[in-house]
Amino acid sequence: QVQFVESGGGLVQPGGSLRLSCTASGFFFGDYTMGWYRQAPGNQRELVARITSSGITIYLDSVKGRFAASRDNAKSTVYLQMNSLKLEDTGVYYCNSAPQSLYSWGQGTQVTVSS
Repeated sequence: QVQFVESGGGLVQPGGSLRLSCTASGFFFGDYTMGWYRQAPGNQRELVARITSSGITIYLDSVKGRFAASRDNAKSTVYLQMNSLKLEDTGVYYCNSAPQSLYSWGQGTQVTVSS
């Protein structure tokens, strides 16, 4: 059974930083491109960053230069370093395979950017 456990979210002021983690289980993590998705209130879930099994990253334009995805295949864990956070980065962040989310979603981790 595939599971994702996201953590690291919280309340942060604009301009602040957070580092999210997602540990996966139940599939061959190292074989997959992994993505970080965001669902803002009232919006559909969107893919904000993805990282291939070899570490190549692709970002949504609105987060380029501010977010950085990384992964540790030995730990089946993907990370998202988020810097210079903006109000519009608020949402629940999830990880899953990318660019198609093949598996059931985890509980996500809430990121709230507020002054």
